[in-house]
Amino acid sequence: MKRFATIMEQKNTHMEHLEDIVFDGGVDGARQSIQFLIKLRDSLSGYSKQKINATIKWDGAPAIFVGKDPSDGQFFVAKKGIFNKTPKVYKTDAEVDADTSGDLSVKLKTALKKLKGMQFDGVLQGDFLYTASDLKTATVGGVKYITFHPNTIVYAVPYNSSLGKRIRNSSMGVVWHTAYSGRSFESMSASYGGINVKKLDKIRDVFMADADFNDVSGNALMTADETKAVTTALSKAGKAFRKVNARSLNLIANNKDLNGLLKVYQNRLIKTKGVMIKNPNAHAKGLINYLLDYEKKELAKRKTDRGKGQFALKFKPVKEWMANTAPSQIAAMYALQMYIVEAKLLIINKMDQASKLKTFLKTNKGWRITGEEGYVAIDRISGAVKLVDRLEFSYANFSPDVIKGWQTDLRR
Repeated sequence: MKRFATIMEQKNTHMEHLEDIVFDGGVDGARQSIQFLIKLRDSLSGYSKQKINATIKWDGAPAIFVGKDPSDGQFFVAKKGIFNKTPKVYKTDAEVDADTSGDLSVKLKTALKKLKGMQFDGVLQGDFLYTASDLKTATVGGVKYITFHPNTIVYAVPYNSSLGKRIRNSSMGVVWHTAYSGRSFESMSASYGGINVKKLDKIRDVFMADADFNDVSGNALMTADETKAVTTALSKAGKAFRKVNARSLNLIANNKDLNGLLKVYQNRLIKTKGVMIKNPNAHAKGLINYLLDYEKKELAKRKTDRGKGQFALKFKPVKEWMANTAPSQIAAMYALQMYIVEAKLLIINKMDQASKLKTFLKTNKGWRITGEEGYVAIDRISGAVKLVDRLEFSYANFSPDVIKGWQTDLRR
């Protein structure tokens, strides 16, 4: 049974990781992150009266928008340039060819031709999965699959299953995750999930799917031990939260430069060392060293006293935060994030068990099983956030051993 309610939000061009809301929203953000996980745990345990919903983050490419231009009623396809100050939309093959080339041009023109007959109001955003030429076959573990490899993840469906036959007989595939309404592109607001594909699916040779995560309290139902493990992680997060200095945490949320530097530090560790947070004290010490090194390098780049002075003035709030925030307080913030990530990964692993499709990475050493790219958790009150295994996602994106869709014969 599908349990889903839509939520109106800003345009779906960027969404934060759940644990980053701790720094983006300060005390309120930390509380929101924990509440998100509590509601998801309760939904997955099957006893929640207040459901939090989720959509699957498909690893499709490119992102695609389709609809009728509010200004003239003409059908169009678009990339994310639809929300530029001057919206960039394509209504003819000639307009596509003038702005794109290669595989992207083929996909946009296919969508322009095939989706024109869909009946819906507003604008839809989704991820392109494949055209017919992208479909390949592969045998993994003795099972024959029909596969498509739009980006990093390879999606596989048993070749002779009803879904496999449907995909084999289609000219393109797309997954829809966001709907927009409004009188102009500029004023449109987004509604995540809840797109009724059955009403859209009037085109026989186009495979369309929605991104809704189905049976949150059914196929992915947590056992008592699994629920206990999540509860334990959340309890640790709560204890860490009580040790955090509210003023120091809120200063991160209110200072764009400081917030950005903390994220750069974290993302570098994930990308280069495959590390989130293992030891909060060591992580805090590493941050302080990173910020001091950053200041030193930036001052060295500036050759004049004026330039050095301008940077020093801009960096002053960061230095004041460092001076007024004890290392133990920074460690408490990272401990809070660490336990939020621990609970998040337990939930992601459970949700992956209810996946509709097999997902693999194609590596130089053969096939490797992986989970979905991630999920978007949606709460009517708090909004929408990303639930992603960042270490796995970083490995898949940056490892030279993982063959991407644009590098492999699965796309040729």
